[in-house]
Amino acid sequence: MADLKLDQIHKSYGAVDVLHGIDLDVKDGEFVVFVGPSGCGKSTLLRIIAGLEDITSGDLLIDGDLVNSKSPKDRGIAMVFQSYALYPHMTVYKNMAFGLKLDKQDKAAIDARVREAARILQLDQLLDRRPSELSGGQRQRVAIGRAIVRQPKVFLFDEPLSNLDAALRVQTRLEIAKLHQELKSTIVYVTHDQVEAMTLADKIVVMNGGNVEQVGSPMQLYHHPQTRFVAGFIGSPAMNFTKVTIDQVEQDKVTVSVPGGIQSVLPFDVGTADVGTQVELGIRPEHLSLGEGGELIVTGEVDVVEKLGDSTYLYLKLANGDRVTVRAPGHSRVKIGETVTASAPAGAAHLFNADGKAYTKIDCPADFSAEE
Repeated sequence: MADLKLDQIHKSYGAVDVLHGIDLDVKDGEFVVFVGPSGCGKSTLLRIIAGLEDITSGDLLIDGDLVNSKSPKDRGIAMVFQSYALYPHMTVYKNMAFGLKLDKQDKAAIDARVREAARILQLDQLLDRRPSELSGGQRQRVAIGRAIVRQPKVFLFDEPLSNLDAALRVQTRLEIAKLHQELKSTIVYVTHDQVEAMTLADKIVVMNGGNVEQVGSPMQLYHHPQTRFVAGFIGSPAMNFTKVTIDQVEQDKVTVSVPGGIQSVLPFDVGTADVGTQVELGIRPEHLSLGEGGELIVTGEVDVVEKLGDSTYLYLKLANGDRVTVRAPGHSRVKIGETVTASAPAGAAHLFNADGKAYTKIDCPADFSAEE
């Protein structure tokens, strides 16, 4: 296990810049997830850590050791790829032992490491099978076991669940979480799936266009996104957004008009924003409830209803044409074409300026505060 430090990491392919000065500290034993849309640079950054891509400029340190010019095998890392990359003619045991044999490790030590990794991953009964005799989830566990036996300082995972079906993704995700709890290892994990990021990470790094948008715990990013991009990316279903107009600015609060002419007083410091300025309001579907019980009120016509059993998602079309999603109880009888009102506590709201930066929320209620 080891600390990992990235200091002003830049990466360019010719005239094309793909990483624009990434700074990041990963603590010993931390589970850090890089998340973001396709093409944001998260896999490139992981490959730089692994030594599979050269750094254009900047410094990369693993356990305090500068590794810019070190080969992958000398960095103390082990990587699990999206594809299992198992040797089809070898058994599970031989696949897991192969790297250690190449390093000329002692035979008894190899056997002990392989069997311990098999125990952790519940592969004990499968050691004599070949990859063709395994399920997709079992193959991925073998790939993880091949990394475990190397006893690396840092584990790197590059979208390891993307080839699995929905049920296996959940099962393997739980196994990776249990693996981290048992090994207490430093893990850097790349995914485009924000549900994976929220459920696995100690710390999430949200990337966009080769830059880091925000770094924080899952609940910090969920409750206190610093940008509109992070607010829209974290959370499922995605946060609702609609344009609102500032009607009045007072100390530690602002009055806005939402579509339909309803005014709401929200606990934000909007700085020098003038009355009449248009800003963007964000509210999560799970924080909206049918009725007028909250300070923030929206009204719209239902144009789509999705019933999911435990909950029903209502898609309301507001007066300005924006669509807002409301999570209602599963037994809701609201139908398409009805006009309904939904509301949320003022503390659940988010406000963003024209540049997509979040305004500061004042005295956030406990229900909407991030974990420390």
